[in-house]
Amino acid sequence: MPIYRYIAKTLSGVPKEGSLGAKNEKDLARVLRQEGYILISAEEEKKKGRTGMKISIPLLDRISLVDKIMFSRNLGVMVKAGISLPRALGVLSIQAKSKKFKKAINEISEEVTKGKNFSQTLSGYPSIFSELFCSMVKVGEESGTLEQVLQSLTEQMEKSHELKSKIKGAMIYPAVVISAMVAIGILMLAFIVPQLAKTFSDLQIQLPVTTRAVIKVGEFSSKFWYLIPLIVMGAVFLLRFLAKTRLGKRFLDKIFLKMPLISPIVVKTNSAYTVRNLSSLVSVGVPIVKSLELVSGSLSNIYYREAIKGVAEDIKKGAKMGEAFKKCQNIYPALVIQMIEVGEETGETVNILSKLAEFFEEEVSNQTKNLSTVIEPLLMIIVGIAVGFFAVSMLQPMYSMIEGMK
Repeated sequence: MPIYRYIAKTLSGVPKEGSLGAKNEKDLARVLRQEGYILISAEEEKKKGRTGMKISIPLLDRISLVDKIMFSRNLGVMVKAGISLPRALGVLSIQAKSKKFKKAINEISEEVTKGKNFSQTLSGYPSIFSELFCSMVKVGEESGTLEQVLQSLTEQMEKSHELKSKIKGAMIYPAVVISAMVAIGILMLAFIVPQLAKTFSDLQIQLPVTTRAVIKVGEFSSKFWYLIPLIVMGAVFLLRFLAKTRLGKRFLDKIFLKMPLISPIVVKTNSAYTVRNLSSLVSVGVPIVKSLELVSGSLSNIYYREAIKGVAEDIKKGAKMGEAFKKCQNIYPALVIQMIEVGEETGETVNILSKLAEFFEEEVSNQTKNLSTVIEPLLMIIVGIAVGFFAVSMLQPMYSMIEGMK
C-alpha cells in the first residue's frame, strides 16, 4: 500500500499535514473525511526525489539521545501551552532531522489521531523509546500529569547524556594515543623491518629469538599489508559479537568491575543511573516493584541488572527496599544502601535518591578527570616499553656483530 504525504483542512480551516497509507488518493480522501478533514493535496512519498535505488544505512540515520531529549522537551512545552497532542507531534516531525525519527513521529501522530493511547503507540517503537520512557508517559496520561512527566524525562535524559559525554571525553586521549602507536608500529613493521632483515641476512648474523619474531611479523606485514585492515576490522566485529552474547557480556562486565582504573567509574556510573532512574519513576507514581524492573532493563552491566531484579523480587516478598539492597553490597557503595534506608524512614525517598544521583554524577565527573591524569603516565610507559622492545630487538644483532669484529 503506497504512503501519501498530504495536506488537509477541517471545515473551519484548521490545516493538517502528515503521512498516511491508502490504496489511492480517493481512498485517502475518504479516510480523512471520516476524521473531519478535507484533502487539499497529496503526493506519494516513494515518488519524491526517486532517481534510482535508495540505500538506507542505519548508522547514518540513527536517532541519538539528543534527538530524544529535544523531542521530550519540546513536546512538554507544547502540551503545557495547550496544543493538542496530534498537532504537537506534527510540528515535531517537521523539526526532526533524522528521517527514521520523522517517519516514526508521523506514524505515532496518525495513531493518536485515530484514538490510540500515546504511551501504547510509543511502545510500538522499542528501538526508539525505552520501556522506562513508555511507562512514565503512561503514568502521565493516566494521572493527567503528562507535562510534568515529560519534564522529568527530559531532565533524566539530560543527566544521562551529560554522564556519557564525560566518560567518552575521558576515553578520547588514550584512544588517540593507542591508535597512533598501533599505526606507527604497523608502518615500521611493513617498511623498516624488512630493510633491516635484508641487511641481517646479507651479513649472516645469528639473530636472537625476539629479533626473528619481529622480522617474521614485519615480513607478513610487508607481503600481506592489505590483510591488516581486514584483520583489525574482523577483531573489532568479533569483540562486538562476543559482547552481545550472554557469556561474552558477562565476561566483559566482570572485567570492567575488577579493572583497577575502570572499576570505580563503572560502579559510580551504574549507581548514578540506578538512583536517577528510580527517582524519576517513583516521583511520577510508578509502583516501586515496577520501577525497579524498569531500572533493571535500563542498566547496561549484567551484574547490576541481575542485582536490581533480585531487589524487586525481595520487595515482592515483603522486604523493605533498604534491606533488599543490602544483598548488593558487593557492587553498590554502602552510601546507596544507607541513604535508601534513610529515605524509607523519613518518607523522603524521591528527594534523597535525586540528591544521591547528583552526588554520584559529580563523583563520575571527578573520577574521569583523575583518570585522564593517571592514564597519561601509564600510556607513556606502555609506549616506552613498545619502543624499547623494538629498539633492543633490532639493535642487539648489530651490537653482537660489532663485538665480534673486535
